[in-house]
Amino acid sequence: MKNDRLLKINFNITLVLVIGFTLTAILSYRANYQASLDNIEQVSSLTAEGIYYRLTTKFTKPVNISLTMSHDNLLARHLSEEKEHLKDKAYTETTRDYLETYREKYGFASVFLVSTATRRYYTFQGIDRILNRDNPENAWYFRLMDSPQDYALHVDNDEVCGADNEITVFVNCKIKNPDGKVLGIVGVGIRIDSLKELLRGYEEKYHVTASLISESGEVEISTSHSGYEKKDWFELHHQEDIRRELLNWREDASSLELWTPSAPQSGEKSFIVARYIPELSWYLIVAQNTGLLIREMQTQLYQTCAVLVAVILGVLLIITTVIRNFNRQITQLMEERQALFQKATEQQYDNICEFNITGNRPEGRRTEEYFARHGAGGLPYDQGMRILAEKYILKEHQAEFLAIFASRNVLREYEAGNNHLRYEFMMRRDETPCSWMRIDAHIFYSAEDASVHMFTYRKNIDGEKKNEWRAVTDEMTGFYTRKAGERIIDGMLSEKPDAGYAFFILDIDNFKQANDRFGHVFGDHCIRTFTAIIRRHFTDKAVLGRIGGDEFMAFAPGPDRKWAEARAGALSEALRTVCTDGTARWDMSASIGVALAPQDGTDFNSLYQNADAALYQTKKKGKNGFSMYDGRKDGPH
Repeated sequence: MKNDRLLKINFNITLVLVIGFTLTAILSYRANYQASLDNIEQVSSLTAEGIYYRLTTKFTKPVNISLTMSHDNLLARHLSEEKEHLKDKAYTETTRDYLETYREKYGFASVFLVSTATRRYYTFQGIDRILNRDNPENAWYFRLMDSPQDYALHVDNDEVCGADNEITVFVNCKIKNPDGKVLGIVGVGIRIDSLKELLRGYEEKYHVTASLISESGEVEISTSHSGYEKKDWFELHHQEDIRRELLNWREDASSLELWTPSAPQSGEKSFIVARYIPELSWYLIVAQNTGLLIREMQTQLYQTCAVLVAVILGVLLIITTVIRNFNRQITQLMEERQALFQKATEQQYDNICEFNITGNRPEGRRTEEYFARHGAGGLPYDQGMRILAEKYILKEHQAEFLAIFASRNVLREYEAGNNHLRYEFMMRRDETPCSWMRIDAHIFYSAEDASVHMFTYRKNIDGEKKNEWRAVTDEMTGFYTRKAGERIIDGMLSEKPDAGYAFFILDIDNFKQANDRFGHVFGDHCIRTFTAIIRRHFTDKAVLGRIGGDEFMAFAPGPDRKWAEARAGALSEALRTVCTDGTARWDMSASIGVALAPQDGTDFNSLYQNADAALYQTKKKGKNGFSMYDGRKDGPH
């Protein structure tokens, strides 16, 4: 009685400490968390306003200058006389001087003029090139000509000689004669680096991310991307849920502010501030994630828990001697609970058996009847398990199953302090299709017969396995998701670091055309056709994945570079096909970048970056082909 009273006193002290510390920690955590969320909202809103006014100020001059040139009557008259002076060097020089004057006066990176009649592209250096529809780099010109808009902005590389293809924001304005006929397009360009530095300054100071996106959701300017790369902001930041709400916002005098839903695993969410800029037809998006806040709060919580644990350990140290006096009672209680547990779990499992491992035999009437019913009646445990395994378990799982549940291994695991074994396997029965099963085994010592016993619980987990498969594969193509593919590839590289592999990135050329011309249903059909071709060119040992909307990857064992080049060439040829669905027809092709392991990388990220660099070279060469990454020459070839 005295010992019982002492145990209760120590238990109550421990309980009070746990409750007190827990309530204090929870209340403090909630108060600090809410205050931090309010601070995030305020900082993000003010940051968005600051960036908005800086951007509008920065773009006011180039937009106004472009509009001024487009309404210059002298320029319009000069352009209307172009056909009469096609071979006149003086005419070209006058045009060049006009553009150079604006460039020097206002300090623009580029000033240009395109004639509608001849499609000549004039710059401050003279005639640079002739625009044609076949060159994807000229799409901006024909897009604006086909548009009812009088001016537009786009982000592209500057192809003018000496510009080194630097990414530039171009302001393009139509020049019209008095009758409204478009004579040409004039505009200026400003380098994107200064805009990136503006955004980077705010990001580093206020711990936010800032981006300028188009009305279709593509990133025009951010610290890590530009419109030239055609990256979708909502896909990059996993914010598809707010796409429609954000892109439908057109209030130029106020901002859209909202919290995104919490992530299922991390609990992180983001506060989004979106401001529409009608002069640019772009959105300014400022986002701040709660990840840093949650980590700081968790650190404080861990410190509180550490104090609580230290106090509790002190209390437990005091009561340890008391608990030792009740070991026999505790052992008895555990055995009683095991019996209750067995009874309760019989309703949850397909089959429950008990075995005397020390005696190498089935234990109890129900287990003996089960062995007899399946042709193993009267046999020792190990022999009976072997008969059941050979009869009902898929051949490739039999050896591991028998090794885990062999009596010697069970005793060895129990002596090592492990009282739980688990194995998942495929089970076959007569003509029934194979299904996944899981056996959980609980090992314990029975004082009744001084033997080690084991309960086994068998459960059908076919549904769980199917859910796991759906979680790591893309529903449309059956390819792995990027995260799943990355995990598998890193595992293969880690397991065999010296083996040869080839990493392919495959991008559907001009895929937006298919969606724009025939709709997303046809686009999905093209993606399925594309991936079916990829699948036919690789064995089951290859890892096939979907990186993004129209970008895919393949990772396969390969003996050498010659094999990889041959495979990439065959893929490129096979993917150069016509995608048809009903009356819709679209010429499909692919750009491919290839990196090799281990020479180009020993993990997913390095191989992805190098294959992506090779892919960039393919696109730079005109798409519809492949490039191999060559690390010795510091670039893809």
